[in-house]
Amino acid sequence: MSTVSVRINEDLVRAARTAAKSEFCTVQGQVEFWAKVGRAALDNPDLPACFVAESLISMAEPREDSVPFVPRPAAKA
Repeated sequence: MSTVSVRINEDLVRAARTAAKSEFCTVQGQVEFWAKVGRAALDNPDLPACFVAESLISMAEPREDSVPFVPRPAAKA
């Protein structure tokens, strides 16, 4: 993958640095993730941004780590 240098506001870089530490990723990775979430959110304005972010995270997880969805039986009243 090729890289490109861009100028980013220092406040955004600080926020990305903080978020990257808590997410155990690089600042570059955090900014890229935010960009992907923003793009996907603009492409899907009817979905909440947090849903878009969680969907992107789940799509990036390795298939072998996934657990099949098993619905719980309905609770009896």
